[in-house]
Parts: sequence; C-alpha cells; structure tokens
Amino acid sequence: MQEDLLNDDNNSTRRTQLAFIGMRLMGTPFWCLLSMLAFILYKKLHLNPLQITLIVALKPASSLLSLYWSQAIYQRPDKIIKNLIGANFFRHLPFLFIPWIQSPWFIIFAFGLYMMLTRATIPAWMELFKYNLPKRKQEEMVGYGTTIDFLGAAVLTIGMGVLLDSYQGVWEWLFSFAAGFGILSSLFLISIPMQYTSISCSGIRQQKFNIKQKIFKPWQQVWQLIARRRDFTIFQIGFMLGGSGLMIMQPALPQFFVDILHLSFTEMGVAIALCKGIGVALTSPLWTRLFRRSNIFQLSALVTIFAAFFPIFLFASSFHISLLYFAYAFYGIMQAGSELSWHMSGLVFAQESDSSTFSITNVLTVGMRGCIVPALGSLLLPFIQPLGVLLSGVLLCLLASGYFLFNSRSSTFPEKSRG
Repeated sequence: MQEDLLNDDNNSTRRTQLAFIGMRLMGTPFWCLLSMLAFILYKKLHLNPLQITLIVALKPASSLLSLYWSQAIYQRPDKIIKNLIGANFFRHLPFLFIPWIQSPWFIIFAFGLYMMLTRATIPAWMELFKYNLPKRKQEEMVGYGTTIDFLGAAVLTIGMGVLLDSYQGVWEWLFSFAAGFGILSSLFLISIPMQYTSISCSGIRQQKFNIKQKIFKPWQQVWQLIARRRDFTIFQIGFMLGGSGLMIMQPALPQFFVDILHLSFTEMGVAIALCKGIGVALTSPLWTRLFRRSNIFQLSALVTIFAAFFPIFLFASSFHISLLYFAYAFYGIMQAGSELSWHMSGLVFAQESDSSTFSITNVLTVGMRGCIVPALGSLLLPFIQPLGVLLSGVLLCLLASGYFLFNSRSSTFPEKSRG
C-alpha cells in the first residue's frame, strides 16, 4: 500500500514537471512575438501614440482583473487543472484570427486578455506545485520556467526578426500559428493527477450566486491578509519600492535609446534580449541555491541591489556602448532572482495553508503599481530628463534593499521548512 502511494506521488511529480516545462517550451514562440508586439504593430499597422501607451500600460494593469479568474481556485484544488486549461485556451484564442482581423484595437484587446489570464494562472500553478511537487522541486521549476522564457526569447528573437524583415505579410500567420501551438500545449495538463485530500476542498460547498460578493470578496480577502500578516505586508512594501524603481524608468528608455545612444531597433532588440537571456540562464541555478539558504527578505534585498545596478550601467553606456550589454546582463540576473522570490513568496508565507490569496495579492500589487508608477515617470521626464528618471529608479531600488535588510534582522520573516 505504501509503495503504491509512493508510485502515485512520483507519477504526479513527473507529470507536473513535464506539463510545466512542456507548456513553457511550446509557448516560447508566442511569448517571443508578444515581446515584439509594439514594434511589429507600429511598423505594420502604424499605431498612434495612444495605442502604444495602452500596450505598455496593459501589461501590468491587466493584473487588476486577473484576481477574478484566480478566485475560482480558492480552497478548490479540484478546480486547478480546469482553471489552467481554460486560461491557456482563452488567452491564445483571439490571436488565431489575426490573419483575418487586423484591427489595432482588436489586437490590443487580445494582448490585454492574454496578460490578464497569464497573471491569473500564477496562483493556480503555485497551488499545483504545493500539492504535486516536493518543496525542493518547487523553486527549481520556477527557475527553469524563467530560464526558458528569457533564453528562449533571446534565441528566437533573431530568427523571428529575419522572418519579419524578409516576408511582408508573415507576421499575421506567425501570431496565428504560435497561438495554435500555445493552445495545444494544454494537452500536457489533461493527465496530471492531483494529490489532495477531501479536507483540502474546504470551499467545495457551493453558495448562492451573489454578484456583489463576487466583485468585492477577492479585495476583502487581500485586505484581510495584509492586515493579518505583518511579515507578508513587509514583503509587499519592499517589492513595491523595488518594482517602482524599475517601472518609473520605462518612459525614459525610448528617449534615452534613440536620442542619447542612437540605437537602431535591431541593436536594441537583439542585444537586449540576448544579454538579458544570458543573465537569466547563467544565474537561475545560483538563485535557487541561495533561496534555500537564506530567508526571503535577504534574497529580495539582493534582487533589488542588482536592480539598482541596471540604471547605473545604462547611464554609463552613454560613454561606451558596450556597457549597455552589461546593463541588460545585470537586468537578467535581477530578473532571475525576482521571478523566483516573487513566485515562491506565496508558498513561503502560506506554508501548509492555501497559498492562492498570497499569490493573488502579489499579482494585484503589480497591477496597482503599473497604473501609477509609469505615469509618474512620464510626468517627471520633461523636468528631470532621462538621467534624473534613471537616478530616481536607482534610489527606489536601494531604498527597497535597505528596507528588506532592516527587516531581515527581525523575527518577522517566515521560516522555510524544506522537504
């Protein structure tokens, strides 16, 4: 009997790992195209400034709606697989029709839907990891996923760029085929067995549908969590400061690249994607080992220190262009650590309880930050110029590091039990 249970656990672990890695690999071509979306649409469909701004803003702001999709799995492990399959299908579906519907507004809507549902799957994946993977495997999977995303995009960017430059109308079909490939990746999820008990489904009793409750309940749960868990509140404040440091710089980057560095689009796309991908790929295993040996506040402090190096090297690249590559290598190093600490924080703080509300809170704060901070950077840009905006990013990142380090000396951070 015990041997049968062990075999079931091993089977569940293998299938979950295969699904996560397989879906990431099959989704890489689409993710690569999506990272070039603003440039492709600007060149092919002649987007106006408002439409470009919307694409930039939708990536973080769509998180504000994602919690409603994520809410369906709260204390419902029996719904996790269906939640992931549904999100993967609907986030790719509109892009299948781009060869026949080439309206910029339709594509902007499709992009917003994709980002919203992508954010919405994070709590489901983290809960799936909690039930089906040993704890040491959980952070490894997050590291592998980040490496695939960034290194895959770095490699494919070159090939995609050649195709887009060589064939005038190929971009619509690339999106359509890549979206179909992404939808097919859901096949990996179908055969995953879920390792949960009936006690886990404490929310399985269905209550009478109440639209007011549906709208406000996720926000109430997030607020209650923040009020109840001081350690998690500290993490959110620190990550808000560090993330704001990176976001506030975004409006200044186009002007800095074009007017100061005089880069071509090819130089920007290939160099940035490649160096960032290399930084992620080389350091993801190191971040995973560090995650196991330190508390999450210490790890996050190191992440935001690397984030502060990014604008410093970026400004220095105005004196020598080679430093631009160092800047994005540091960005990649930071990104690898950031993805790990951000994704795993829900499991770390939740311990054995339901982690979905913790992950939903992470997603929600990203959306709130995305609605405010880039706009603030745009307002500051005419007054303090790109250099001043970059310096603001440095100061916010360093402030985040100091805040994390100060609190890491207290007893407020959660202990990680490693299986």
